[in-house]
Amino acid sequence: MLRLDQHHLVMTTSTTLGGALELGEGLTVNRVGFGAMQLAGPGVFGPPADHDRAVRILRRAVELGINHIDTSDFYGPWVVNELIAEALSPYGENLVLATKIGAYRDQRGGWLPLSHPDALRAQVHDNLRRLRRETLDLVYLRFMDGESGQVLEDRVGALDELRQAGLIRTIGLSHVSVEQFEQARAIAPIAAVQNLYNLVNRSAAALLTRATEVGAAFVPFFPLGSGFTDSRAREDEVLRAVAERHSATQAQVALAWLLQRSPNILLIPGTSSPRHLEENTAAAGIELTGADVAELDALVADGETLEAVE
Repeated sequence: MLRLDQHHLVMTTSTTLGGALELGEGLTVNRVGFGAMQLAGPGVFGPPADHDRAVRILRRAVELGINHIDTSDFYGPWVVNELIAEALSPYGENLVLATKIGAYRDQRGGWLPLSHPDALRAQVHDNLRRLRRETLDLVYLRFMDGESGQVLEDRVGALDELRQAGLIRTIGLSHVSVEQFEQARAIAPIAAVQNLYNLVNRSAAALLTRATEVGAAFVPFFPLGSGFTDSRAREDEVLRAVAERHSATQAQVALAWLLQRSPNILLIPGTSSPRHLEENTAAAGIELTGADVAELDALVADGETLEAVE
């Protein structure tokens, strides 16, 4: 298991789902979790096409050993949180639920920023109610496009007040820059960051490096991003070759690469398919060789560089 504190990572032994990570406040999660976003309807809007299958997937995830589920009240909106509560409440004591605030959906499904501290407090209470929880384990403050110049103090300060009141156990940031991460850390403890990062999109490499340095978990969203459906022929060729050597799918190799990329990465691949759920979970058992990793590391988009993460 990996234990995170403000200064360093401590490695202990665990073979469950790629090992485990301690976020602080008594929260320990297996490194392979589940992102629940895709359980909503098309465009993450409206109910799922098959309600019962969505419930089964959530229950199957827990059966497979997943104890970290990522969600938000604006998935649906409200649909996914209500599904989680229906499927899993009353919750097992080791299940960690992470949610996000800072955005809302309009009537056509658009994504809009919500940044006023009072609105953020209301979103925390909405998540508590729909998830049927008295405390939220991890709450990410989600930044929307165009918010980079906004002051963090009021928003992060509002979450820290809720943390000190016992309504939130840990605070995270989503879709942020290294500068915003540092600004937020000066206001309150930050347990995790969640940014776009995957085998063919390394745009958050600097943030990953910094999160590792200071002992914050890094949770890549879209860990199987669009690069795996419309990637260049060279990427498909390399992925296919590595996957064949391990009798695995290309998606499994991409997830295994992330697990080996940095010890503080937590995975939350999402799916509405029971088969893909089991395949994603099984990726934790793939151990890439040094040669495999070198080939995959070379798959960097033009103009990007791969930073070393110790």
